[in-house]
Amino acid sequence: MATPPTSASPLVERVKRLLLEPKAEWARIDEEPATVGSIYRQWVLVLAAVSVLCGAIGLLLFGFSMMGYSYRPGIGDAVGIAITNYVAAILSVFVSALIIDALAPTFGGTKNRVQATKVAAYAMTASWVAGIAGLFPPVGRIFMLLGAVYSVYLLYLGLPRLMKAPADKAVGYTVAVVVVAIVLALLAGLVAEAIMPFGGHRIAP
Repeated sequence: MATPPTSASPLVERVKRLLLEPKAEWARIDEEPATVGSIYRQWVLVLAAVSVLCGAIGLLLFGFSMMGYSYRPGIGDAVGIAITNYVAAILSVFVSALIIDALAPTFGGTKNRVQATKVAAYAMTASWVAGIAGLFPPVGRIFMLLGAVYSVYLLYLGLPRLMKAPADKAVGYTVAVVVVAIVLALLAGLVAEAIMPFGGHRIAP
């Protein structure tokens, strides 16, 4: 399907189409040539950086509060947290792609590393775009939760199309990948907590 000409950047146009017409966009993504490297360079590294940067700015301006504990980092600490989150985002796509590819035969699909990387990377679009709301954490968490839910929906649509799995196995395939992603996120959170700097300033509840 031909993409109509536009003056906006290809990245912005793809983001819009993935969010507004995901089925049609997955069909385009399925057919276009790509490499694992090009997917990271043109998509993952850019969108993950935008999300992480917005989160770091919000953390500097408003701090972080949970269960009666508040924390506002200094600039050095915020940079360290941002780098940790950026690396975690990139590694999550990498590992998720491995899992998607490995599970493909189990759900009647076809193993293909490039297609699995496409699914892992493009399904994260909604979460990364929602990460922009991290600029204002008091309401940002709601948008980020909605973004995470929509990313699961994108995953559900992309898995059967790109990995050539039967449509009736899309739910099981999606659940399996999401469970692994949650485990990875929990592990990443534990690692981040272990190495997170504590040079910031505690804010009274």
